[in-house]
Amino acid sequence: MARDYYEVLGVPRNASQEDIKRAYRQLARKYHPDVSTEPDAEERFKEVNAAYEVLSDSEKRAMYDRFGTDVPNGFGGFDFGGAARDPFDIFAEVFGNLGGFGGFGGFGQTGRATGPQRGNDVRGSLDLTFEEAVFGVEKDVEVQRYEVCPVCNGTRAEPGTAVETCPECRGAGQVRHTQRTFLGSFVNIVTCPRCNGKGTVVTKPCHECNGNGRVYVRRKIKATIPAGVDDGVTIRLAGQGEPGERGGPPGNLYLTLNVKPHPFFKRHNNDIILEMQINVAQAALGDTVKVPTLDGDRQITIPAGTQSGAIFRLRGLGIPYLRSNGRGDQLVVVQVAIPTRLTSRQKELFQELAGTLGTETVVEDKMSFVDRVKEALGL
Repeated sequence: MARDYYEVLGVPRNASQEDIKRAYRQLARKYHPDVSTEPDAEERFKEVNAAYEVLSDSEKRAMYDRFGTDVPNGFGGFDFGGAARDPFDIFAEVFGNLGGFGGFGGFGQTGRATGPQRGNDVRGSLDLTFEEAVFGVEKDVEVQRYEVCPVCNGTRAEPGTAVETCPECRGAGQVRHTQRTFLGSFVNIVTCPRCNGKGTVVTKPCHECNGNGRVYVRRKIKATIPAGVDDGVTIRLAGQGEPGERGGPPGNLYLTLNVKPHPFFKRHNNDIILEMQINVAQAALGDTVKVPTLDGDRQITIPAGTQSGAIFRLRGLGIPYLRSNGRGDQLVVVQVAIPTRLTSRQKELFQELAGTLGTETVVEDKMSFVDRVKEALGL
């Protein structure tokens, strides 16, 4: 059983013609097969157009309001269950000249693409080291894509032979079928079955591309990766996709970046976290130690009495901001390493030290290591 046409357009039964047209415009845009990602877009598009063709015509609407889709005998056998016209005809009438409209490209009388058409996008992935992601890099990436056939230059014909105008549609790419009803004649315009809408036919196809005008190739492309990218980020290389049709622009290449983890640096937004061990004597007495950074070694001063989990900030040595100047910081988290194997002399010294420190234990309410890191990061 066909759905109620008012329900299809989402309008009440007393809706004005302007309301019906407004509802149709919204739904036609939403379900147009050229742009919609809905799985049933084409069927919904046809359903919306069928409803609009009836409700936008005062005579058809009056008959539909009276009889529904079951039109009685004596009315020429007209059936409201299916629109007589190609739904793209209706779309073109309502939206007018669609050249460049909303990303749909150029359209002929049926709304099917007949003007310049943008090429397909191509997707790929690229592996980067931690340092390449931080500082940026220029790398070669191999992609697979369709390109214009180098032998026929996209004409689809064997060199030396001619491309002929389609005798079926005479170059229009479309053929018309007229259907007569008691309400008048309806013209159904469909893609030409002989040339598949191209308007031309090839008598001797190109041997390289088999008459497709395109060949599938592997191509190395130089990709410039900006500084500061992160794992999972997708970047766009404009114009590096597949070529357009009928003079349309090429598509784009989208690369998803896979950043390999670093052996000891960890990333948090634009900051770098490094955990570093010092020994008990360095923590108790203080010391100057060498710290690795992405910009080379730096020295930091460990003050006497440093506790395990203390955090030292090296400003401006983190990750560059992707779309602005400046860099994050490097946070050095100090861990005091407790020796597990001691020489006899070391045991004597620790025993002497233990005798001076006593055996009293103290319980203090201090922040955990995770809390200290969060505080340093401003979380």
